[in-house]
Amino acid sequence: MPSVPLPTAYRDQMIQMLGATEAETFLSSYSAERLYGLRVNTLKVTNDSPMMRALHQIFGLKPVSWCPDGFYYPEDKRPGKHPYHAAGLYYIQEPSAMSAVELLDPKPGETVLDLAAAPGGKSTQIAAKMQGEGLLVSNEIHPARAKILAENIERMGVQNALVTNASPDQLSARFPLAFDRIMLDAPCSGEGMFRKDERAVEEWSPEAVELCAARQRDILHDAVKMLKPGGTMAYSTCTFNRSENEENMRWLLAQYPFMELLEEKRIWPHQQAGEGHYVALLRRADTDPGDQPFSDNSPGNLNSTSFPGKSSKSSRSARVKGTAVKGNEEMQAVQTCLSWLKEQTTGFRVDEDRLVAFGEALYLLPRGKELQLTPDLLKGLKIPRAGLRLGVSRKGRFEPDHALALALSREQAVSSVDFAADSAEIAAYLRGEVLAVEPSLQGWTLVMIDGFPIGFGKCSGGQLKNHYPKGLRQTGK
Repeated sequence: MPSVPLPTAYRDQMIQMLGATEAETFLSSYSAERLYGLRVNTLKVTNDSPMMRALHQIFGLKPVSWCPDGFYYPEDKRPGKHPYHAAGLYYIQEPSAMSAVELLDPKPGETVLDLAAAPGGKSTQIAAKMQGEGLLVSNEIHPARAKILAENIERMGVQNALVTNASPDQLSARFPLAFDRIMLDAPCSGEGMFRKDERAVEEWSPEAVELCAARQRDILHDAVKMLKPGGTMAYSTCTFNRSENEENMRWLLAQYPFMELLEEKRIWPHQQAGEGHYVALLRRADTDPGDQPFSDNSPGNLNSTSFPGKSSKSSRSARVKGTAVKGNEEMQAVQTCLSWLKEQTTGFRVDEDRLVAFGEALYLLPRGKELQLTPDLLKGLKIPRAGLRLGVSRKGRFEPDHALALALSREQAVSSVDFAADSAEIAAYLRGEVLAVEPSLQGWTLVMIDGFPIGFGKCSGGQLKNHYPKGLRQTGK
């Protein structure tokens, strides 16, 4: 039970919803211990692999019934502190929250939007289902949270995601009728957070609920504008009241007769093993009045777009600003990058027409079937991560980015070195220290933990110079 008393108005709300007997059972669930969950990253770990078996053994995993890749773990196991977390082998996620993407069920090759995506649980779950094929746009309106979102996208090795920091109306003006599927995990009053966050209890009020419901309706307006005819949208909250859930869905259906409610699901903490979640699945009719196919009619270029720079102590928040590289300089930067990739990787495909140079940085833009990202289309948007950041080109030399390391597989690295998770070398690497390696290793080398990439180093004379980002380095012994 939270040490802060539950508001009387909240108790009354739940009694009205559930009836006195069930409400008593529901409210008593607050005295139970909270549950902890993680979702295995199937971009890296397959269900029948030795690593999956190792994760079960190390963390004492128990399956989440509504998510095949989701698992409960005991609090004392602390998988967020394990080096496997830094390698992006799993994402720490509340089990109930895994239900929304399962219901949305995105497919490889589709064009998908996660409209309120931070910190990244649902986006990385979508990306795993897409298996690197298609286009995922992950958006967060708050700049600090957008940076965290970009960081988690990077850690999980996602290659086909564009991370934007925009308001819903900015996106709907840019991407009308553009997405096969939309995930809207709407900002809400957070009633499902009460057991683990006392601030959520303190901030709750009936007035806050109504404000949240009104804000959600505003966001839903823009979400509908971006959904293709025949497309599906999942709307979810981590709250229990009807105003933010069923009543908003009834409002949506009244506003947009071409929308159809396919399914509604609730996870209740007194009935299932989770903190609670609501999710509705909706479909837009195949045709409706006013439909216009997506097209790129916006002029301009990338000059007004900011891209993230290298890691800093503020969660890799540095940004590169300036004028996009043009002409011969851009061509030279692209060729330098392609030459490095040809020499240092094998089987890692890069289409030259998807490479974008901004300043010294090279990005691999994701691509959808109909939605083709171009500099013109992205003009004016704040973009913390424009797809996969490959690295920087300086004076004819290419320096690979940490994001590229995490996106590679063991087989794709020409030069690599592998250490056990519990080795002194991995602990030293995560602290940013120089490592001793075989003298035969020369140049850029992929550092791995039990066969999974965790970062780059550069070898010379029996030493590996550490290139693990300073903003991610662990302190202490």
